[in-house]
Amino acid sequence: MRIGGLASGMDIDQIVGDLMKAERMPLDKLKQKKQTLEWKRDDFRSMNTLLLDFRSELTQMKLTSKYRARQTASTDESRLTATATSAANPVSYSITSVSQLASTETRVNAGKIYKNGATFDPAKGLYSQQSSFEVPGTNVWRTGAITSKTINVTTAGRTFNLDTANLKADELTNMSLTVNGIGFNAVVDTELGSPARALKANEVLVKADGSLEFGKDIAQNSVIKVNYIANDRTDKLTLTKDTTSWQLSQGSINSISSIKLIKDGTETPYTVTTDPSGVMRILDGTTEIGVINQETGKVDFSAALPKPAEGEETEMSLEVTYDHHFTSLAVDTHTSKGEMHSSFLVSGSESLNSVISRVNSSSAGVNMFYDSFTGQMTMSRTETGDFNKTGQEMFTRGNFLNHVLRMGIAQGAETKVEGKNAIFEINGLQTERTSNNFEMTGVTFNLKKTFTEAEGAVGISVTNNGEEVFKNIKDFVAKYNELIDKMNKKISEDRYRTYLPLTDEQREAMSEDQQEKWEEKAKSGLLRRDPLLSSALTSMRMNFSSPVANDQVSGLFNQMAKLGITTSANYLEGGKLQIDEAKLKKAIEDDPTSVENFFKGDGTTESQKGVVHRLYDSVTKTMDQLKLKAGNSFSTLQQYTIGRELDNTNDRIDRFEDRLKQVEDRYWRQFTAMEKAIQRSNEQSMQLMNQFSGGM
Repeated sequence: MRIGGLASGMDIDQIVGDLMKAERMPLDKLKQKKQTLEWKRDDFRSMNTLLLDFRSELTQMKLTSKYRARQTASTDESRLTATATSAANPVSYSITSVSQLASTETRVNAGKIYKNGATFDPAKGLYSQQSSFEVPGTNVWRTGAITSKTINVTTAGRTFNLDTANLKADELTNMSLTVNGIGFNAVVDTELGSPARALKANEVLVKADGSLEFGKDIAQNSVIKVNYIANDRTDKLTLTKDTTSWQLSQGSINSISSIKLIKDGTETPYTVTTDPSGVMRILDGTTEIGVINQETGKVDFSAALPKPAEGEETEMSLEVTYDHHFTSLAVDTHTSKGEMHSSFLVSGSESLNSVISRVNSSSAGVNMFYDSFTGQMTMSRTETGDFNKTGQEMFTRGNFLNHVLRMGIAQGAETKVEGKNAIFEINGLQTERTSNNFEMTGVTFNLKKTFTEAEGAVGISVTNNGEEVFKNIKDFVAKYNELIDKMNKKISEDRYRTYLPLTDEQREAMSEDQQEKWEEKAKSGLLRRDPLLSSALTSMRMNFSSPVANDQVSGLFNQMAKLGITTSANYLEGGKLQIDEAKLKKAIEDDPTSVENFFKGDGTTESQKGVVHRLYDSVTKTMDQLKLKAGNSFSTLQQYTIGRELDNTNDRIDRFEDRLKQVEDRYWRQFTAMEKAIQRSNEQSMQLMNQFSGGM
């Protein structure tokens, strides 16, 4: 219990507070020391960040491309252009003639896909518009249920299983399979002959039990996606008080074999009738529960649909088993990656736009296009070149694609442009390429038009781009100057030793602006004349100034001064570099190999290494030392020197704060004892006075 001056009339709180201020002075010094250590640590880490950024620049300067920037020139850019990478040698090419440009195979269908006088909307369902097609085809639309399954390959192998007993037996070869987006061709036993031939790499044998055997090993972690035809499918909807409609997984519905209400496990079957107009109605006896749109597969429920009431825990659901109309198509192509196959199962409710989008985004490498003005379609391979020397580059399969869309060659479609290679003569050599853009020894050529030898050859010259190399070196020197400027400023900052970190009491007495100005001076000069940073600057200056003794560096260019790079004469700039632009450009032009190896040359000894490698080693060493001294954001206090000091200071602060509590408690005990003594004295005096007053 603390008694605060009730008897003595003294302000005990104030007295104890003043006494504790004196007692807290050593604690304030410890907290100031802690703050100083934290500021110093942060300064070292900021220097480490600067060095890390500069080391990233050094990594870039190790690349050959920084010193072998190539430029090309064409004697006739309307016929031929070229670009070059750093891997290209400074040489010249002469293209005498281009007799043929590479082309992509393009096929145009046999004519308008819809009848004269009919309308066709590529954004609407295909089955509902089948009467509009010019060629309806045979066996185009079948019934079943498109079903999908994904198999994640956990163990590499060739055999996998769909784990389904609902496969439609006569639709196995129309199965659509991809492995990591690459299509595979589904085949059955009868297609392999007797004796059975081996499966091709892009084939998969599909068996009636749903097992899949691929023609090559499928790697672990691959994803197999399968679209197959089942006899039917079942969709389920959990009913709530807000249920008013239901979108089935597929549209273009053919028939519904079962629909039932399941309430707390009890099944109640419903019936479905189809009006002459094609409207499908769901009936509970004679009560209409809902209406099904055959084309879209959307179900709209009536008010008679049984649903759980508000707050009712009854579980109710609808389950419908149905099949729908679908068709299939496939595209095979010859490409630079080999023979590609893509199969597609198309629901009758899908639009032509959707089919085109799926084909164009597949691994077949083709581009389909529908022209609403002519009502015709085209298909082009996305690559140029002749990859199938024995015939066409694209093959289409399926009655919908070949007949209805009229893309089959046998049905009158025409190959307007054949896939051809570019044929040209370069430096006296007649050769071919599958593309008009091709690379040879680091030079990428772009053929623009055909021409003959009589029209004159086109020359391509590859030379060193001295301006680009000069710019790269100049930018590098600028970044070096920026680094040492910041480091020099940090180690030469004025130190204001009288400006210590503010205590809590001092901070309360100052405005925010005063606090900010005070801390600016308190933080200044914490790294002044720091030996670690000073040593790093000295090392980097030596890295630049020492000669490079490398066999690939000429004695004429083995020092930075000989390249036109010198140290500033102004000592206040702390060793910044200056560039004599004319001298450096001449060195790059006269001996680009020496300039390159002066900077990035490698070697076993320090003198053999180029400047960039030396700097990289010095910077890395300094960064390691800074990490030992100041750590990083992931370091614990025990992992770096300043951290251990901080940890020790924290312990001292904790111990001192515990001691202060004891001292304050002692002061209060003493003053409380004094107050109690005064109170007793006052009580005794009062009793004496009362006795004397009573006696009189």
